[in-house]
Amino acid sequence: MKIIGISGSPREGASEFLLKKALSELEKEESFETKFITVRDRNINPCTHCDNCVETKGKCSIDDDMNEIYSLLKESDGIILASPIHFGSISAQLKAIIDRCQALIMEDLDIFKNKVGISIVVGGDRTGGQELAIQQINTFYLLNKIIPLSGGAFGANLGACLWSQDGGAEGVKKDEYGLKTLDMTINNFKEFLLEFKC
Repeated sequence: MKIIGISGSPREGASEFLLKKALSELEKEESFETKFITVRDRNINPCTHCDNCVETKGKCSIDDDMNEIYSLLKESDGIILASPIHFGSISAQLKAIIDRCQALIMEDLDIFKNKVGISIVVGGDRTGGQELAIQQINTFYLLNKIIPLSGGAFGANLGACLWSQDGGAEGVKKDEYGLKTLDMTINNFKEFLLEFKC
């Protein structure tokens, strides 16, 4: 099964570290093939709502690095979206990717149907908007027939929520509780995919 992990952080740091940690855990299973994508070194423009994709059934008028991501999303069985918290929400860069998926959806309304998705979010504050950000990602999943998963009750109710203490990757390594939510979410994702997608 193909898993795409997208880091929505404009800089190297906690989001990338956590996403790579999650993907490396999945790679321990022979059933999974993973691909890491970061917005940090790519040119991805925001959607201009020009409706070209509506009129052409899927052709985006913007020619940029989103084309590579389109292909990977189409092929994927599982999707992991990771984001830093920016003013209580996901990053502008990740939101641009979500909005640009309109082109894929106009190509085929069921293009994401029955793919499985999880979220990884990290803030400088313990309660800086992590759950709100996951809800935004889950809204994208639900609107497009992607099955959203969390780590389950008693720890990771909506997904992986972490706290970097504004210390980047080194800071998030100290967040034992947050790392537990990551483990719970990845384990649930892995078990679900192995049971229902194989």
